[in-house]
Amino acid sequence: MDIDFNKNDDQMRQLIFQLNTRLKKVKLGGGEKKIESQHKKGKLTARERIDYLIDNQEDFLEVGAFAGDGMYSDVGGCPSGGVVTGIGTVSGRQCMIVANDATVKAGAWFPITAKKNLRAQEIAMENRLPIIYLVDSAGVFLPMQDEIFPDKEHFGRQFRNNAKMSSMGIIQVAAIMGSCVAGGAYLPIMSDEAAIVDKTGSIFLAGSYLVKAAIGEDIDNETLGGATTQSEISGVTDNKFPDDQSCLDYIKSIFDKIGSFEKAGFDRKEPVAPKKDAKEIYGIMPQDRVKPYDVRDIIARIADNSEFEEYKEKYGQTIVCGYARIDGWAVGIVANQRVVVKSKKGEMQMGGVIYSDSADKSARFIMNCNQRKIPLVFLQDVSGFMVGSRAEHGGIIKDGAKMVNAMANSVVPKFTIITGNSFGAGNYAMCGKAYDPRLIYAWPTAQIAVMSGASAAKTLLQIKVSTLKAQGKEISPEEEKSLLEDIKAKYDEQMSPYYAASRLWVDGIIDPQETRKVISKGIEAANHAPIKESFNVGVIQT
Repeated sequence: MDIDFNKNDDQMRQLIFQLNTRLKKVKLGGGEKKIESQHKKGKLTARERIDYLIDNQEDFLEVGAFAGDGMYSDVGGCPSGGVVTGIGTVSGRQCMIVANDATVKAGAWFPITAKKNLRAQEIAMENRLPIIYLVDSAGVFLPMQDEIFPDKEHFGRQFRNNAKMSSMGIIQVAAIMGSCVAGGAYLPIMSDEAAIVDKTGSIFLAGSYLVKAAIGEDIDNETLGGATTQSEISGVTDNKFPDDQSCLDYIKSIFDKIGSFEKAGFDRKEPVAPKKDAKEIYGIMPQDRVKPYDVRDIIARIADNSEFEEYKEKYGQTIVCGYARIDGWAVGIVANQRVVVKSKKGEMQMGGVIYSDSADKSARFIMNCNQRKIPLVFLQDVSGFMVGSRAEHGGIIKDGAKMVNAMANSVVPKFTIITGNSFGAGNYAMCGKAYDPRLIYAWPTAQIAVMSGASAAKTLLQIKVSTLKAQGKEISPEEEKSLLEDIKAKYDEQMSPYYAASRLWVDGIIDPQETRKVISKGIEAANHAPIKESFNVGVIQT
C-alpha cells in the first residue's frame, strides 16, 4: 500500500470513530437519567421497544438518526428529533417503524420531529411498506407551535397521510405506550388497529387540566382516557395489554398472519460478497478532496463479485455508468468519475465535473434502466457542471437538462449515496434529495453545498468587501484574511454531512461498508411497490 492510501485509511477511520461516537450519544436520547425514569415507570425506551419488536437488530436500517443534531440548543436540544424511525423486519415482514422517544421532552413534537415523521410515512407510501407506530408523546412542543401546527408539511399532514395510506391498502398498526394527546390522538386511531398498554398508556383529545379549564369537570387522566376507559367503555382502542412486551408480542402476531404482497419484480440472484475488500475504500477515498481517484475502484468494493459491466466506457468519461448486482439485486450505477480524462476530441476533462458528453450518456443509460426495470444507484462525488464558453457553446445546459429530465421522470426506484462532494446543480442531476430518491445516505467524507467552501468563501468575501467600500470603509489585507477565514469556517460547518443529516437532507451517515446494506434494504422495500406508471420524459432536450 502506498503512503497516500495509508493516510486516507487513517483519516477515514478517524471519521468513522467520530461517527460511531456521535451515534452512541444520539442513541441515549434524553440521557441515562431519563432512560432510568422510563424503566421505573415499567416502560421500555423507544429503542428498546424496537429491539424487542424486530426479528434481527443488526438488520434494522435507521432513518434520520441525526435529525435535530445541534439544533434547538436554547431549549436543551432534540436528539434524533425525539422519535426513532427505520426499516426493520417483524415476523418476517419488512416494515417501517416509528417510535416516539419519551426521554426527549416527553416525546413532544419539534419542527424536525414533524419532518422526520413525514419522511418515515413518505418511505412507507412510496414503497407500500406496512408501518408500525409506537406512540408515547406529549404532543406539540408549545413554544414552537407556530412552526409545527398549521402548514402543509407540519403536524397535521401525518393524519392526512394516515387516511391516504389506508385508502392505498398500506397496513398501519399502532400501540399507545404512553401519552397520546390532542391532535396526536388521531394517528393511532386512524390506523387499522390500535393497542394500548394498561396504566402507562392514555389517549384523549384534552387532558384533565385542559378539561377542567374548558368545561369545569374534575377528572383524572386514567378515568378520562386510560386503557380500561378506551378499550372497555369507548371502544376507541382495540385491545389492552399489561405491559410493553405483551403489547409488542401482539403486534408480532398480527404481522405473522399478513398475506403476501404483489411484488415489483426487481431481479435478484444469490448474493455474492465483493471479491475486493470493502475496507479498502477507506484508503481509496482521498483525505484531500481535490485529489483524484478512480470510482471503478469504489464500485468494485460494493458490487457482487466485484463485477461491473460498463456502458459507453470511452464516451462521457467523467460519469461512469454500468450494470452490477448489489447483495444479489440487479442495479444500474451512475457514478461521478474523479480522475482527469481525455476525450477522443482531445479535450482534457476534470474529474467530478459533468460535461455535455457525460450528461448525454447518463440520460441514455437512465432511460435504458427504466426500459429494463432496473433500480438506479447514484454515487455522488460531483463538483457541478462544466462552465465557460466552450461548454456553453457546446450546449451544456440542454445536455444537463436532458439528464435531469430522464432522472426526474424515472419510474424505477432511485438510491443515492453521497460519497464526497455534492455541489450545485450536480447535486440535482445526480439525484439529490429534491429528486425523490427512495433512500439517500452520506459517507462521513460527504460535503453538501451550492459550491465548494473555497469558492463560496471568496465569492462571499468579494460581496462583503464591496458592501464595505460602498459605505466608504476600507479594510486592510489582514482584516480581509481574517474575514475570509470566518466566512469559510461558517460555510464549511454548513457543508458537513452532520449539518445535512440534522435537517434530513440525507437519511443518515454511514460507514462505507454499510453501503451494500442500505441499497439492498432499499430495493427490498421498493419491491413491495409494483411500477404502475409508464416512463415518459415529456419534451426531451435534443
